[in-house]
Amino acid sequence: MDRHPELSSSVLLRAARGEPASHTPVWFMRQAGRSLPEYRKVREGIGMLDSCMRPDLVTEITLQPVRRYGVDAAVFYSDIVLPLKAVGVDLDIKPGVGPVVARPVRTLADVEAIADLTPEHVPFVTESVRLLVAELGATPLIGFAGAPFTVASYLVEGGPSKDHARTKALMFGAPDVWDALMRKIAGIAADYLEVQVAAGASAVQLFDSWAGALTRADYEAFVLPYSRTALERAGRLGVPRIHFGVGTGEILDLMGAAGADVVGVDWRVPLAEGVRRAGADGTRRAVQGNLDPTLVFAPTEVMLERARGVLDAGATAPGHIFNLGHGVIPSTDPDQLARLTDFVHEQSTH
Repeated sequence: MDRHPELSSSVLLRAARGEPASHTPVWFMRQAGRSLPEYRKVREGIGMLDSCMRPDLVTEITLQPVRRYGVDAAVFYSDIVLPLKAVGVDLDIKPGVGPVVARPVRTLADVEAIADLTPEHVPFVTESVRLLVAELGATPLIGFAGAPFTVASYLVEGGPSKDHARTKALMFGAPDVWDALMRKIAGIAADYLEVQVAAGASAVQLFDSWAGALTRADYEAFVLPYSRTALERAGRLGVPRIHFGVGTGEILDLMGAAGADVVGVDWRVPLAEGVRRAGADGTRRAVQGNLDPTLVFAPTEVMLERARGVLDAGATAPGHIFNLGHGVIPSTDPDQLARLTDFVHEQSTH
């Protein structure tokens, strides 16, 4: 498809590639969502997954924070379990709980029953992305997918889990089932990213929300090869790849080695240390992050002073994308995010 002529020189894509940018780009994970009154209004009476399958709603919701904040990128409004729903897995997102799977995966037969994803499964994604890029012009759209470990944990546990005990039991006790499941999900993630990029997304992020539950050795043995599959396939598409996880301070270099151009750093690790760790394997990488999401509830001057520290640390990396250290908390005051966005732009302009 024809892309906007100024898109490739956008500050977000330049920073992701480690190139000089006129200012530090900023976007927020979960920027489109429950913190916005306009989001709550358009979602009234509509289930989460249903809203993700309506291109008119996806377009409106994705654009809302771009209009309100003037952030440097939109992030595609969807959910990491949507591809599973699209290929026929019996699941739903229950308010206050999260994704719930009717029949958790336990056996090879369970894995084999999950279909591979094709563009025909998600025509609404293709349409939504095309509508969005037409509206966004020179502002990049970030596509995303759930990483194999995080998606596997929902499938095995049957829903959210604090200890991931069943997931690890399968990983350690049935390595053949684990390998088949992770290969399946890696393929689905790669296919889902390809659909978004083919329709016009300019960058992608792989979310491994629960990878921090693993030891470094277990991540390297049981997760890294499959995340690498998804990210390598995304890399062939020529778009920057962001790899993010929560509580992943001990594996930032491995997450980079999996094929990331940008390593997302959560708020637990000082960003200067995150820069060092992300490049500990000898490859200097751009970073994304990492203001504590709760600082938006602090006095504005405290929030901005902490943001200044993040900007200073980010300047030591080949490229820095300012973000929170995880997603926007639903009770966040949108005006605080507006102040934060303006501050980042003003303070980092060269």
